Amino acid sequence: MKLSQFKFKLPEEKIALYPADYRDEGKLMVLHTKSGKIEHRIFKDVIDYFDDKDVFVFNDTKVFPARLYGNKEKTGARIEVFLLRELNPTFHLWDVLVDPARKIRIGNKLYFGDDDSMVAEVIDNTTSRGRTLRFLYDGPHDEFKNVLYALGEAPIPTYIKRPVEEEDMERFQNIFAKNEGAVTAPATGLHFSRHLMKRLEIKGITPTFLTLHASLGNFRSIDVEDLTKHKTDSEEMFVSEETCNCINEAIRTGHQVCAVGTTVQRALETALSADGFVKPFEGWTNRFIFPPYEFGAASSMISNFQLPLSIMIMMTCAFGGYEAVMDAYQQALDNDYTFGAYGDALLILKD
Repeated sequence: MKLSQFKFKLPEEKIALYPADYRDEGKLMVLHTKSGKIEHRIFKDVIDYFDDKDVFVFNDTKVFPARLYGNKEKTGARIEVFLLRELNPTFHLWDVLVDPARKIRIGNKLYFGDDDSMVAEVIDNTTSRGRTLRFLYDGPHDEFKNVLYALGEAPIPTYIKRPVEEEDMERFQNIFAKNEGAVTAPATGLHFSRHLMKRLEIKGITPTFLTLHASLGNFRSIDVEDLTKHKTDSEEMFVSEETCNCINEAIRTGHQVCAVGTTVQRALETALSADGFVKPFEGWTNRFIFPPYEFGAASSMISNFQLPLSIMIMMTCAFGGYEAVMDAYQQALDNDYTFGAYGDALLILKD
């Protein structure tokens, strides 16, 4: 398929600026792929489509406050620094993006905080925007991380056009987030409240967790029409033996395996072996999924309504079928659903 097939007009007012007041009370559209039937529900009703011994697979990565602002030495120019990942804890080295990049060169120093309490030196250029920073800090690593994160803010996507608020660090975090490393939230998991998780447990639905540290690659624009030529960013992921056993038992016994979000789908397909079962995995994935594609692990999927031309809408179309999903998106536009990380959700059932 071609990039242009995933383009549609999305009015700016359809992009959610805030999540629902209660996590599990946003809108839920349900797409039955075999019949083409579409239902309009509230997210907490998702439980009605699953039974005892079905499995929900969640991504338990934890978002850290990755966006911070510093001032360049001498000129005082304001520079946005987006932390991507820590390269070396001993020397406080970080892979970052800087904006505006043209002002930052090797050897420049950046000062952070009202009192310039944190200083970083640029020691490498990696891409047109990427840099390696060495933070100059004397003290224990845990203390350094606490100081660094106190300077940062929630890395909500830039398409959410409003100032970042203090509450966003909690809003933009799944309630089951555990393993730190993501610079964007696995947004579909944001719909799950503690009350809904308890209801899943009472019904006998098993939650299981993997970790995929979601990167900014989810939002990078695709600049080729031929999707086979696009390369996505690699993301670190971990799938435990316990999680594999849970998923494989559901597959063996004919119960549903529901992938909660596109990051979970990417991880499952990366860990899938030729025999149709998932294997423990620890490493990196740059799996890019678009139609046509045959999924091997999940039998159902939940995803937020995604933005045009995004790799997330491509994966959703691969799972639910291009025509069916694009029709569902049109119905979402016609029925006041909201889009994006804080937006409403789509449940795809292969029944």
